[in-house]
Amino acid sequence: MGRIPILGLRPQIEDDLFPTKGTVGDVIPFSCIAFREGHDLIGVEVVLTEPSGHEQRARLVPGEPGTDRWHGELQVRERGVNEWHVEAWGDDYATWRHNAELKIPAGVDVELMLREGAAILERAAADPALDPDERLLLRESARRSTSTQDAVPTRFGALVDDEVLSILSAHPVRSLVTHSPVRRIRVERELAGRGAWYEFFPRSEGAHRNDDGTWSSGTFRTASARVPAVAAMGFDVLYVPPIHPIGRTNRKGPNNTLTAGPNDPGSPWAIGAAEGGHQDIHPELGTVDDFRDFVAEVRRNGLELAIDIALQATPDHPWVDAHPDWFTQLLDGTIAYAENPPKKYQDIYPLNFDGDRNGLYQEVLDTFLHWIDLGVSIFRIDNPHTKPLQFWEWLIAEVTAVHPDAVFLSEAFTRPAVMHALGAIGFQQSYTYFTWRNTKEELETYLDEVSHESSDFLRPNFFVNTPDILTSYLQLGGRPAYTIRATIAATGSPLWGMYAGYELIENVARPGSEENIDNEKYEFKERDWATEEASGHSIAPYVTRLNEIRHAHPALQHLRNLTVQRTDSEQLLAFSKHLPAEYAPDGVADTIIVVVVLDPYSPVESMVHIDQSAFGGTPGGLFEVEDLLTGQVWTWGDDNYVRLDPHTTPAHVLHVRPTGA
Repeated sequence: MGRIPILGLRPQIEDDLFPTKGTVGDVIPFSCIAFREGHDLIGVEVVLTEPSGHEQRARLVPGEPGTDRWHGELQVRERGVNEWHVEAWGDDYATWRHNAELKIPAGVDVELMLREGAAILERAAADPALDPDERLLLRESARRSTSTQDAVPTRFGALVDDEVLSILSAHPVRSLVTHSPVRRIRVERELAGRGAWYEFFPRSEGAHRNDDGTWSSGTFRTASARVPAVAAMGFDVLYVPPIHPIGRTNRKGPNNTLTAGPNDPGSPWAIGAAEGGHQDIHPELGTVDDFRDFVAEVRRNGLELAIDIALQATPDHPWVDAHPDWFTQLLDGTIAYAENPPKKYQDIYPLNFDGDRNGLYQEVLDTFLHWIDLGVSIFRIDNPHTKPLQFWEWLIAEVTAVHPDAVFLSEAFTRPAVMHALGAIGFQQSYTYFTWRNTKEELETYLDEVSHESSDFLRPNFFVNTPDILTSYLQLGGRPAYTIRATIAATGSPLWGMYAGYELIENVARPGSEENIDNEKYEFKERDWATEEASGHSIAPYVTRLNEIRHAHPALQHLRNLTVQRTDSEQLLAFSKHLPAEYAPDGVADTIIVVVVLDPYSPVESMVHIDQSAFGGTPGGLFEVEDLLTGQVWTWGDDNYVRLDPHTTPAHVLHVRPTGA
């Protein structure tokens, strides 16, 4: 315990086992509990040391009375491990001033208080950080305060005038300086924490049915033709499912049937065949050179490519014969299939990661390094919660030590503690429960949770759908439901994603399931993008506008700055995001208010009540808002009438432009 107690440091992950997460440009809130005995006042400051050795400092301010918690913020700017600590000190001038303002008007110890004030100003003037004019002003103020020819109010005024207060606010007179323990923030590149993802199956892009009823697979070359359209919608990351050879033993047929026909392509997640395994490319997709060209096309269009790594194998995988010890062997001598009882995945053997098991860890590491050498830096990891956290901690550390641009997205729909732990040990991004949060209460609670409670260790990627997930809300709500969910995802988190077909409102489910009928996981899917978009059926223009707004407004690129705002209707969600001017790239504060109807069937009318303190406004004041979706402009205040129709105007995405009262 230091001379001045400093406790409850935030942000830090429990037990300080891992660094807090940060992305270049993030505004990080810091806080601590600090106090001292008696009534003397203290000052508290956070000190951030960047990897270059440069220091940033910010004064913390008291929070709610009686809590002794202090708050402040800094913007992280350098990649790598940033270290921070808190300094607390006795604020001798503030303590003296507080006492003097009580004693001198009461006539208690007047001369003593004036002499003590002058002595503190003399101490302050010795600070080498002051410029000559500031030192001169402090010493002159001290001299004037000791002149008995002047009245006491004049002498006291010399010690507390505005110029003195300004200098001593910036350069406090500190005693009993105490340092907290050092904590860490791992700051990563922007795409680790910001970006819009788009998923498609390369084998479907360019796939076509032949005259005899068989299919010809799309290739990397035909898939390249779709890349410019993905980029034109404003996405930042193109994600493709596994691209490896697919096993034939127990291959799944259409709609997850257990019997595949001779021309059924099987699930890409059933990895491994005579043609190779995790470091090989399905021959129908093309060659290694074709893949390199595909990566180059993705980059030419301003995107980065993410590939899926699923650490599992089919019975046909070369690993099965070469390393049967890498799998779980049952008492009857067979290898265990993947199971989620009573569900069994008959086309997949799970790997066993108990210990290194004769080189399994190195083989997996080599697999990631192989794809990095081919131009991939982002990986979506299938079911990471079915492997030991110890393994992922090791693997991610090994990869990022030599390739710091590498980004890992955790696809773990599991218990919160496990999802949180995966984020803590190194996964830069995480799938979330967002897909199943649909009511106002669910959304308000979840948005607050991911932006404040778990934001130090989990970066939520709000996917609106996946090949495995087609929620009842989307199935039943049609086009309005799709625009509503896209709006919330694109504005509620700096990371969001969608799987191809979402823009075409593909909402017919396989009976009794929560996934699309004729699922692309098990068959080719031919889409006529141009015809759908020309007909006006596609919501691609709406998605494009959402991504344009995201790119234009830095407030939407941050996670920790969300405030839920109040509405009078259970079918209306409202929240704001604010980035102060000092943290904005152009030096101009940015504030967005999002109001979304949740009922996909009927118009909703309600009052929206805005807490303007969330973005530096004055309660009772007026401000101008522009709807970035429609171009309409209104004057808003604390209480505002809103009418939204899910079929025509599902949301307001409002840019705040202060105008004064």
